[in-house]
Amino acid sequence: MGISLSSADRRAGLAGRTPSVATLCSHSSLQIFYGARQEGLPTLGLAIGPPHRYYDAFPLARPDRFLSVPKVDQLPTVAPELKRSGAIVIPHGSFVEYLGPERFAQMDVPVFGNRAVIAWESDRRKEREWLELAHVSMPRRFEDASEVDGPAIVKYYGAKGGKGFFLAKNRESLKDFRPTGPYVIQEYVLGTRYYVHFFYSPLSDRGYRVGHGSLELLGMDRRDEANIDELYKLGAQEELLKAGIRPTFVVTGNVPVVLRESLLPKVFDAAARIVERSIELFGGMVGPFCLEGIMTEDFDFKVFEISTRIVAGTNLFTSGSPYSDYVAPGLSMGRRIAQEIQRGVALDRLDEILS
Repeated sequence: MGISLSSADRRAGLAGRTPSVATLCSHSSLQIFYGARQEGLPTLGLAIGPPHRYYDAFPLARPDRFLSVPKVDQLPTVAPELKRSGAIVIPHGSFVEYLGPERFAQMDVPVFGNRAVIAWESDRRKEREWLELAHVSMPRRFEDASEVDGPAIVKYYGAKGGKGFFLAKNRESLKDFRPTGPYVIQEYVLGTRYYVHFFYSPLSDRGYRVGHGSLELLGMDRRDEANIDELYKLGAQEELLKAGIRPTFVVTGNVPVVLRESLLPKVFDAAARIVERSIELFGGMVGPFCLEGIMTEDFDFKVFEISTRIVAGTNLFTSGSPYSDYVAPGLSMGRRIAQEIQRGVALDRLDEILS
């Protein structure tokens, strides 16, 4: 594991410098680099192998320079160069999943947000403990297949974009599940899925107050999943299996949505409870997070998961969303991250938003 440095040691190279924004070239990197450019921050792209050519097609979102390594597990070796560059690393789903939660948490670089949250998000049992302590409505969890009394979904730990998820129509159907890693079994709730993009700022003293900061809603999406989706998930599964097709839940894209305005208090209340409990449990979240939930026909918002970083659904709103436009015109999540870094520098409060 090597030497464990304090957060202050990791941030030592940022004193008196204009920080640069760095992230892995994947997931939401185009948005992150574009947002940093809009706010006047230099950017650095971490590439596995040669940089992808598609960045040349998007000059406003192309990083100022690239830093390449042959394999993803070699990313920690470039930490000294990142620190010399005054880089702040922005986590996203691919970054954490490819490198691994533990190795990412141990990287000797300044990271935007509280990296302590990774241990709670990457372990589905710890994640559920956190959400239950926050008293938010959730689908039931089954400790064993024998407890299942209706439709259920089996999920692996970590940010896998839906890969490997298994949907069971009933207890009998679970016999076909062949696990390949740690997993949990949840009640499959019928309703409409919403992925709600929030940003929590400990530096803000206005807006929807939570803790010592404020909560912002910057967007909302649904996900396209191959090769099965929505109303067909239960009924079509048996026919697909007969045809030799194994239904999967791999996310291939995202669709923008808006929620009935009268239901917004429900999602804000759930988010506020989760943030408040995070402050008590591990010092609090900072920056982007996403509540992944189901709105039932009885208007009960059941949170089945939380992503404690920028999610790919925010890529829909690089020029603003129907919600972020009420905060500031043309505000994306990538730009909001850059603004928070700039604010931290201006207020001499970077310590509160980096780890």
